[in-house]
This record gives sequence, structure tokens and C-alpha cells, in this order.
Amino acid sequence: MAKTVFILNGPNLNALGKREPGIYGSLSLAGIEESCTRRAAELGFEIVFRQSNHEGDLVDWIHEAGDKAVGVVINPGAYGHTSIALHDAVRAVSPLPVIEVHISNIHARESFRHVSMIAPAAKGMICGLGAIGYVLALDALAAHLQG
Repeated sequence: MAKTVFILNGPNLNALGKREPGIYGSLSLAGIEESCTRRAAELGFEIVFRQSNHEGDLVDWIHEAGDKAVGVVINPGAYGHTSIALHDAVRAVSPLPVIEVHISNIHARESFRHVSMIAPAAKGMICGLGAIGYVLALDALAAHLQG
């Protein structure tokens, strides 16, 4: 049986492909899901891929992953910079490995984006590499789980 990885996406990521393509690229969230599905299968994972513009949904899904998944990839969007609730949810499911992903380089943008509330609770962060960051996060989870 394949191991399950939750891939969670926060606010405004449903607009990928249309929203500020100079920053976020032209690939839609559905395109990212397709890439993740292919790579996950190669790694022996099944994925649960979700997006919400609501912080509480993301918290609930992190808790669900604590019971059903071997790891989480999360692009929290703007909530990554503001949400203590997401930080606490990631800590609540520890030692479940969580990899934070940002399509853009948050450290090269506005100063309010430089700090991640999730990073101190996560296994690691991938940012600034575009949509491939999701696939790299799956690779990182696989390497971590193999020890």
C-alpha cells in the first residue's frame, strides 16, 4: 500500500496561472497537482492535494494528516507570514515531517514576507524555485523517511 502525503495550499493559490505570472509563473494549481501526482507515484506515495482560502481548513487538514499521512507539503501562501494557528498545528502533529513551500523567493520580496511563522516548526522550507519546489519537497520527504 502506498504511503500518503498531504499537499496543502493556502489562500489565492487557486488563482495560479492567472495571478501575477511574473512572480508565480504561468502553471495552474491543477498543473502543479499533475506534476506532484506523477512524482509521488515514482516515489511510492499517494497524495491528497487540497487548497483553501480559509485558515481553519488548513489547520483541520494538518490535524487530519497527523492521523493519515507520512508527511505534509504545505504552501501556506500569505498565512505563512501571519498564522500562529498553522505553526501550532504543525507542532501538534510532530514528529510528522512538514515541508513548507513557496513558489517565490519570500526573502527577496517585501520585508513582511521575510519571516515564516511555520518554518520554526517545519522540517524544512523550499522557496524561490517556482512550481518545481513542490516536487523537490516530495523528494525531500522521501529522503527523510528513508533515513
